[in-house]
Amino acid sequence: GYRVGYSLSERLSKENPRYRDELDTVKYLCKELWICLFKKQVDNLRTNHQGVYVIHDGRFRLLQQTLITMNKPIDNINRLHALYIAYSTGLMRGILTNMGYPCRVTAEIVDFGVRFQIEINSAVGQK
Repeated sequence: GYRVGYSLSERLSKENPRYRDELDTVKYLCKELWICLFKKQVDNLRTNHQGVYVIHDGRFRLLQQTLITMNKPIDNINRLHALYIAYSTGLMRGILTNMGYPCRVTAEIVDFGVRFQIEINSAVGQK
């Protein structure tokens, strides 16, 4: 997902100017890019204003699609969810890195949604 996100960010940033700061960049990810990737905006964005952002998507599109095929064994669905989450975190990391904000992105499945946590490298280095 990282390479795809990095390339996608390059392509889309030709049309859009660079944003002033990391908060504006993350907001751009949550609105414009999320719609491009998942056909909706995120449900919630929170920050501690120290480089840590939490994005919540209560109906994460990639997970919703696998719920339709519930006739598969649960182990297969869990593996598929893990792959979708890994790909999505890589996408976000590639996008933000290319936009000048190297980061670490983690995720957890919450009900039928996903909570992503982004730590911009300046915040990662403080731990």
